[in-house]
Amino acid sequence: MIKQIISTATAPAVVGPYSQGVRAGNLLFTAGQVALSPATGKMVAGTIHDETEQVMQNLHAVLQAAGTNFDNVVKSTVLLASMADFAAMNEVYGRHMGDNPPARTTYQVAALPRDARVEIDMVAIINDER
Repeated sequence: MIKQIISTATAPAVVGPYSQGVRAGNLLFTAGQVALSPATGKMVAGTIHDETEQVMQNLHAVLQAAGTNFDNVVKSTVLLASMADFAAMNEVYGRHMGDNPPARTTYQVAALPRDARVEIDMVAIINDER
């Protein structure tokens, strides 16, 4: 099995010793995404709804760069700065994940990078013959 680094300009650039995504066999492991704009490198302003929407767009970009999509996500982890934001995050997340959502774990944490309110990572299947 070969480890392949996944990188795309349509998701925020990494700011440390990690990759946007790593492919191992037919699985993609994404880095956690916060609501950074790929164009500006700055956090999007607004509500938890706005932040979650940007996070999902960032994840979509990484998934797409690896040749997969939300339909093939098998596991996700959601980190929230406050569980009071769960319902709003869940509404946006659910809209993107469709009728067959993956397994998911959600935690409240003490703090997230850049004072984000939400961070999400995913594991997805890549259905190709590489």
